[in-house]
Amino acid sequence: MITSIVLIKTSVDRVPEVAEQIAAMEGVSEVYSVTGPHDLIAMVRVRDHDDLAEVIPGRISKVPGVESTETHVAFRTYSRHDLEAAFAIGLDS
Repeated sequence: MITSIVLIKTSVDRVPEVAEQIAAMEGVSEVYSVTGPHDLIAMVRVRDHDDLAEVIPGRISKVPGVESTETHVAFRTYSRHDLEAAFAIGLDS
């Protein structure tokens, strides 16, 4: 599974509509409205790199109101939940 973090700039008056359209796309697991230089952050999770090309420039970038995107591909995932599960292997609850 490939995870990408997509930073999205939108037309200010279209943030909710753009977020809803992107959130409904296959391969997009979450969309966050955020502060800072970007308006939205989308988490994209797909099977392979070819799917990234279909989802990000093929669909997200074409949503009316999307002005630009910046994509970061994750190498590894580190989370408290994952670490706790790994250290709990073999332990009785």
